[in-house]
Amino acid sequence: MRPEDILKPTPAGLYCEPGGFHIDPTRPVDKAVITHGHSDHARAGHGSVLATQETLDLMRLRYGDNFAGTVQTVRYGERLNIGGVNVTFHPAGHVLGSAQVAVEREGLRIVASGDYKDVADPTCAPFELVRCDVFITEATFGLPVFRHGDPDGEVAKLMRSVALFPERAHLVGAYSLGKAQRVIAIIRKAGYERPIYLHGALESMTRYYQSRGIALGELRGARDADKSKLAGAIVLCPPSALNELWSRRFPDPVTAFASGWMRVRARGRQRGIALPLVVSDHADWDGLTATIAATGAPEVWVTHGQEDALVHFCVTHGLAARPLALVGYGEEDDSEGATGRSEPA
Repeated sequence: MRPEDILKPTPAGLYCEPGGFHIDPTRPVDKAVITHGHSDHARAGHGSVLATQETLDLMRLRYGDNFAGTVQTVRYGERLNIGGVNVTFHPAGHVLGSAQVAVEREGLRIVASGDYKDVADPTCAPFELVRCDVFITEATFGLPVFRHGDPDGEVAKLMRSVALFPERAHLVGAYSLGKAQRVIAIIRKAGYERPIYLHGALESMTRYYQSRGIALGELRGARDADKSKLAGAIVLCPPSALNELWSRRFPDPVTAFASGWMRVRARGRQRGIALPLVVSDHADWDGLTATIAATGAPEVWVTHGQEDALVHFCVTHGLAARPLALVGYGEEDDSEGATGRSEPA
């Protein structure tokens, strides 16, 4: 059996013909298996959706109760047989509820990573390595220049600025699902105990994280805050809000942006960011290459990101590799999956 007999790229995304389902389809399909809740991967309108409980809940928050015809919850490690294909979900370490999808038939196992990172994150289950015959990896930061470093050290820069400028509000651009909650958790780990303020667009996702037992401390809505209390405060908002009229109500704000793209300083300057914070929810170059090697997969398919460089790395290390060139991922300004087309990250 060839890998293409189990999974193959189609205009709607990766398709498992024996099981009759797509993984993270980019258009409505009859059966969708969803890796995580970012809207470039989790779209509404499918006939049925299989995903973790958290991903289904996050899709419901984003799209409403009728986002799919039917839904089915799957737990990490639970094995389902769909049309003679064994399907299991494994933690991807990307955001709450995120999963890699392992698809196996006749002894051949393919793992579709979705989006993933292999570093610690207190707001989601840690990445689980799954050995396989074919590994389908994302490549959002698939260039050697992208080495993200220590997120605690990046947030320490924010803490130093807050201490240095107690009269100024600090506005931190962070994507609403995953990044905002992780940044808050790292801020708390650093010992910051004051209330943290949230733009309205971040509230529902963040409150959901709290409902799942993620400790984030005292959070307040920025819209209801007394302006006199915002001096020296930390306020999280969508990146787009940093340059909107909304930001002008804060006292002499310092603008920060938490993103893997902040490794390229020119991007921060282009956005007018005073305090770039290199905090990413995707694996960096070292994480991608180490994970590929650790899976033991002799064949690697590379998708949505810097595909060519990672394919070249694989080939020079004796692996069969090819780009999938799937379109439709990383195009939303609120998910960190970027191909460079829209620079979300």
